[in-house]
Amino acid sequence: MYYVSKRMEIAGSHRLTLSYKSKCENLHGHNWIITVFCKAAELNQDGMVCDFTHIKDKIHSYLDHGNFNELLPFNPTAENIARWIAEQIPECYKVQVQESEGNIAVYATEDGEL
Repeated sequence: MYYVSKRMEIAGSHRLTLSYKSKCENLHGHNWIITVFCKAAELNQDGMVCDFTHIKDKIHSYLDHGNFNELLPFNPTAENIARWIAEQIPECYKVQVQESEGNIAVYATEDGEL
């Protein structure tokens, strides 16, 4: 099995819809640190699990400096964002989303590892 990861920093804003009062209901921003973990039993025709540039194009290019409430069709919690990212990359088995220092959400597919 081959494993690769792509780490990127994305500046983006969001506001959360919550069942309780929170300052996170107000529009605010983070410099998100996102790590995408991919794997493959065999390398593709180019000798890769997947191209790091394709990951960056699908995730960073779409989200960077954006309002996640406008870009994503769900309440943009770190957990929901992690799941969405995993769904964008076929080879992805795990995503780590760090919203701020000490606040990290991880999503792993059924065959993923934590």
